Amino acid sequence: MTESATTDRVLDGPHGPLRVRVYEPSTPAGPGLVWVHGGGFARGDIDMPEADGVSRALAAKGIVVVSVDYRLAPLPAEWAARAGESERTEGVHHPVARQEVAWAHAWASASGLAAGPWALGGASAGANLATGATLATLHAGGVVAPLLVLAYPTLHPVQPAPDAQLRAALDATPDADRFGPDVVRGMYENYLGGPVSAADIYAAPGLASAPELAGFPPTIMINDEVDELRVSGEAFAQTLRAADVDIDCSTEPGTQHGHLNRPEEGTAQPSIDRFAARILTLTPHPTPDPAPQSRSADATTH
Repeated sequence: MTESATTDRVLDGPHGPLRVRVYEPSTPAGPGLVWVHGGGFARGDIDMPEADGVSRALAAKGIVVVSVDYRLAPLPAEWAARAGESERTEGVHHPVARQEVAWAHAWASASGLAAGPWALGGASAGANLATGATLATLHAGGVVAPLLVLAYPTLHPVQPAPDAQLRAALDATPDADRFGPDVVRGMYENYLGGPVSAADIYAAPGLASAPELAGFPPTIMINDEVDELRVSGEAFAQTLRAADVDIDCSTEPGTQHGHLNRPEEGTAQPSIDRFAARILTLTPHPTPDPAPQSRSADATTH
């Protein structure tokens, strides 16, 4: 285990200033990971445990991490009221955040910060953005990440129904039963700025067919046990298998949605350990050309 130096940077992203936080291990850098937090496309930041805590834990294992503070969708009044927050009418819609994630991965890959290649991943809605960015880059003929790292992803605007066993577990744990069809549909409508019928496979990668996933990179996915969104991740994993993609899909026992954001429960570390072990298998490569200029060279060390 090693300590990491943490630096905030503001980059000249595809839609204006884009803040990222870079975690550099004190030992010689190995592979890298561009990491994307969750929050239903409308909440979250790079200070939350799912972003900062995960990034620090991975950096402690020798992985360089770039955490992306992507632009958020508006926060509807109904959502804000339930959480005791204020409505936020400003915000962006698809494809802005997904494009920022793809841009951040290209920047990191050319930055010279890591000795190895750069994986891409995220949690929940962030996993959607990482998956959509990968798929869009693949179809555009670009260079995709050699590994996708997904934690409890949401990938379908209208997700398949849970089987009887999961339905029973959700019924027995009302606090975990938070992502039914109406909630998920509303989340995607807010992200899209329109009806879910307008969603393409880059906004909702779970809609992609096996032929559309040809050439998709190896993927490791860890879902939560009592979580209706687990159905979305497992369905996408099945399509990846049909496309002959290397997919390692598992469930973290004893978890509800978002367990990486609750390190006090003790279930985050096993998932982080499995993610790190897979990322560290990536083969180092020669140092790439310098990255695009950042908007500001100022940095804040934590």
